[in-house]
Amino acid sequence: MATKTDYLELVSLQKESLSGDIKTLIQREIYPRAKNLLTSDNRILVITGMRRVGKSTLLLQLMKTLTNCCYLNAEDERLIHFKAEDFSRLNEALIEVYGECDFYFFDEIQNIDKFEIIVRRLQDSGKKVVLTGSNSSLLSMELGTRLTGRYIQIELFPFSYNEFLDFNKVEIVKESFYLPQEKVKLKQYFKQWLDSGGMPEFLKYNDMNYLRTLFDNIIYRDIIARYNIRKQAILKELVHLLANNLTLPATYNSLKKSVGLSNAETAKEYLNYLCNSYFFFELRKYSPSFNKQLQNAKKIYLIDNAFHSMMSLNSPANNGRKLENVIHLFYRSKGFEMYYFNENQECDFVVFGNEGKKHLTQVCWELTPANKDREINGLNAAMKFFESDEGIIITFDQEDEIKTGFGTISVIPGWKFLSGMY
Repeated sequence: MATKTDYLELVSLQKESLSGDIKTLIQREIYPRAKNLLTSDNRILVITGMRRVGKSTLLLQLMKTLTNCCYLNAEDERLIHFKAEDFSRLNEALIEVYGECDFYFFDEIQNIDKFEIIVRRLQDSGKKVVLTGSNSSLLSMELGTRLTGRYIQIELFPFSYNEFLDFNKVEIVKESFYLPQEKVKLKQYFKQWLDSGGMPEFLKYNDMNYLRTLFDNIIYRDIIARYNIRKQAILKELVHLLANNLTLPATYNSLKKSVGLSNAETAKEYLNYLCNSYFFFELRKYSPSFNKQLQNAKKIYLIDNAFHSMMSLNSPANNGRKLENVIHLFYRSKGFEMYYFNENQECDFVVFGNEGKKHLTQVCWELTPANKDREINGLNAAMKFFESDEGIIITFDQEDEIKTGFGTISVIPGWKFLSGMY
């Protein structure tokens, strides 16, 4: 059993690790909302996302705005046997190191058994608690057990295109946005971001070994070890299969056959584990029937294009998939309800935005004589079904406006759409 002295050493060392100049850190797009929730909402603030997307950095930025806060990284191996009943001694150490605190920041809280007991006790005593976690299912289950209605959750993703530009110190100047040299520069950075993704430390060091190590940590620590997976080779085969078939519809039965699992239920469990760790996402086919949504094939998306580049051949055919993947992440980061549409004709995204506004979106790298009718017909089918007179086709660099019998289709360059200049 750890003593107060042990906890004092741990907390002191962790505090030292927080030192650094936050002025050099990229301010994430989610930061203003998180900062507002920190002081204007008395609910527990839960920040979730895959490991290494920048949750700890965001915590540090939030903490720097306060004077009466404390921090604990629950992923520290010295806390491996920590239990909720040990918190009183740990809290004494936190107060001794940081002073009396009104704000408690806990990083990767899911590593502490029955953490929700600690969190509720702190909230009941009037403290503001901020948590991060990298397992959506575990957090939802534990928070829902004792803290229903007491917390608000926001998700953090890898760098968006705008954050990637900030990282590279590229400023978008509205007055010069349409100048030829400015457009060339923004397109070059957009293509670079599509290929390299937005994982902060990978971009900082440009080290493929870092990316492979991160991949192994997610697979082994967050999935194999946590869920006691015995068929490890099959799980890794499934990951590579999904990454190579990014954005394509798949059924649990087809995945079962492809990797040699004995039943579709196991394939479903494995995919759920991968989604819980924010590595993959499932997108359901739109249907008014929830049962049909569950029964139909799901389109699969990946947390970051860097992993797709790492596990797939770098061919021009993959460009369209990478573009569709980042559009999916953009809509998901907004917290919108989202589906794909397929009633004889397919539309990539049906997005229910603010105030019920529908964003019907098709994605292709380039509109050509070979694919133009297919892309337009898919949008037209969705526009007719949802009684909407607007649709969008996002390409790499084409811009146009197409009038059809169902309304207007705007063709928008991806770099313009994601920069917010459209």
